[in-house]
Amino acid sequence: MNSGSAKQITEGNDWNDSDPHWSPDGTRIAFVSNRTGKEYDLNRNTDVWVISADGGALTKISDHEEADNSPRWSPDGKTIAYVGVVRQRDHPKIWLAPTAGGAASVLAVNGLYLIPGGLEWANDGKSLYFEAGVKGETHLFRIDVAKKSAVQVTSGARAIRNVDFHWPTRTMVYMVNDFKHLDNLYVANLNERDERRLTNLNEALWRQLQLADVERFSYKSADDWEIDAFVVKPIGWQEGKKYPLILNIHGGPASMYGVDWFHEFQIYAAKGYAVLFINPRGSTGYGQRFERGIVNEWGGKDYLDVMNGVDAALRKFSWLDGERMGVTGGSYGGYLTNWIVGHTDRFKAAVTLRSVTNFVSDEGTRDGAYGHSPDFGGDLFEKFDLYWDRSPLKYAKNVKTPTLILHSDNDFRVPLEQGEQWFRALKHFGVTTEIVMFPRENHNLTRTGEPRHLVESLNWQLYWFDRFVNGNANALPPNAR
Repeated sequence: MNSGSAKQITEGNDWNDSDPHWSPDGTRIAFVSNRTGKEYDLNRNTDVWVISADGGALTKISDHEEADNSPRWSPDGKTIAYVGVVRQRDHPKIWLAPTAGGAASVLAVNGLYLIPGGLEWANDGKSLYFEAGVKGETHLFRIDVAKKSAVQVTSGARAIRNVDFHWPTRTMVYMVNDFKHLDNLYVANLNERDERRLTNLNEALWRQLQLADVERFSYKSADDWEIDAFVVKPIGWQEGKKYPLILNIHGGPASMYGVDWFHEFQIYAAKGYAVLFINPRGSTGYGQRFERGIVNEWGGKDYLDVMNGVDAALRKFSWLDGERMGVTGGSYGGYLTNWIVGHTDRFKAAVTLRSVTNFVSDEGTRDGAYGHSPDFGGDLFEKFDLYWDRSPLKYAKNVKTPTLILHSDNDFRVPLEQGEQWFRALKHFGVTTEIVMFPRENHNLTRTGEPRHLVESLNWQLYWFDRFVNGNANALPPNAR
């Protein structure tokens, strides 16, 4: 507007309107909203809508009863591409619908098994680009709209994100990190040729540090499924020596480990530990069947995947010491850590972070009430016995492994009472255990917490592993130094 004045064009007390995108001619706006009136009752049915830039009547674009979002206008303004889910916990697909509304959405690409993000049209309207995690890496993909097929554009053992395009020069710019480097900015043509790095962030710091390498391998697990795993060598690795191993399990479970930067792995390696991290079933990046492979059996075949991975690593890397192993993980990784120590005493120490221990109480106290229904085929009241059977707390009497519990006092996804229950149960059964509570922190402490708490969390982990994996009776906790 020439006046510079603002005008509210949507309203409503029972929903939020978000992710606005202007049409190419500047006359309309596409946005995302749950207009069922049940958004605050945890209803997920967001839709894509179009409204005149002057306000007025809405046109509904999407047509699914689950979440539709990320609207993107085609260059000619006639089509909107968006990301949408047909059934609860299905992987999202990319859909196309006319901007005039009134017609069913159609798939933009057939057979897509990846989870798309960063959706963007090419300037000629013939292609769509998206980013996705794939088998431990993150890359850019291109859809041929006419053929409804997708190809991977970028490559390499790295994570590529935040891609942007300059169509007049047919170039793209993007951020890249890998296991030994934080993000830098790169530029290349649309086929990833003539790639150049534009920034050298932290270059002076990297020259002062010795960083560990990671080696990828795969193995067969339950149902003959192939599982990806990664081993980090400790700094100063020497032929003929045996090294202690830390198994680290990712959260989610719908997430993915891989060649991304993970500072904690470098810290473990700097202290002389090898690190094993795995993408068991339940992980993303391997398709919907793989990700939903733990439905109704958390702690079942995912547990087998992880333990089979430990055995595969010990067979493959003779320098790993199977008598000196620790296990750790956060969120779902903390859940599986708790499950592991209730089902085996192979590990000398465990550190569990922000972890579920009792699904029965978690369902009634977390911010997403009854949010595990898709994982257990029904809510707590329908599947009570299954929820309890899959709760690590049920098996606390079996635990022998010294266990450190780290939890945040403002964690609403996995409330503090979960850590407290685990601590009390382990104490009740005579297990060596301690609990550390971090003030002011939420579920994402280890990624976005206060810097001093990030350091303190790592120091608590190192203390526990030094004390029980290395057998250092003189190890001091961070609050005693």
